[in-house]
Amino acid sequence: MEHPIKKLSQIRLFKWYLVAITLFAIITLLSPQQLPVVAYKLSLVLLSAVVGYHLDRALFPYASPGGYLYNDWKEFGPDFYTQQYIESLENNEQPDAIDSKMCAEYPVLDEYRTLFAVVLIRRALIVSAVILGVTLGL
Repeated sequence: MEHPIKKLSQIRLFKWYLVAITLFAIITLLSPQQLPVVAYKLSLVLLSAVVGYHLDRALFPYASPGGYLYNDWKEFGPDFYTQQYIESLENNEQPDAIDSKMCAEYPVLDEYRTLFAVVLIRRALIVSAVILGVTLGL
C-alpha cells in the first residue's frame, strides 16, 4: 500500500494549491476585509473563462480541436492506443511507425497537425481576451 504522503505529492498541481492556500491565508491575516474582493475577482475570472470557452464553441462549431483527432476520444478513451502499443511490445512484435505514433493519449491526424495547433491557439486567444475584457472592465 502506498504511503498517504506519497499519494498527496502525486496530486496534479499540488504545489500551486499550496501556494494559493498560503497566499489566501496571508490575505486573511493581513487584510480580512479584502476577502470578499478576492472572492469576487476569482469568480469573475472563472466565469469569464467559461464564457470565453462557450463563445469559441458558438463562433466555430465545426472547428473543435477534437475534430482533428485520429479517433473519437469519447468513444475510445485515453488509454486505447497506449494499451495497444504496450500489448505489441509484450508480444515481442516490432511496432511499425504508425503504431509508435499512437502512444499519445489522443493522436492527431498527420495532415491536420498544423491546423490542430492553430485551433488550440485560437481557443486560447479567445478565452484570454474574454478574461482580460471582463477583469479589466469591471
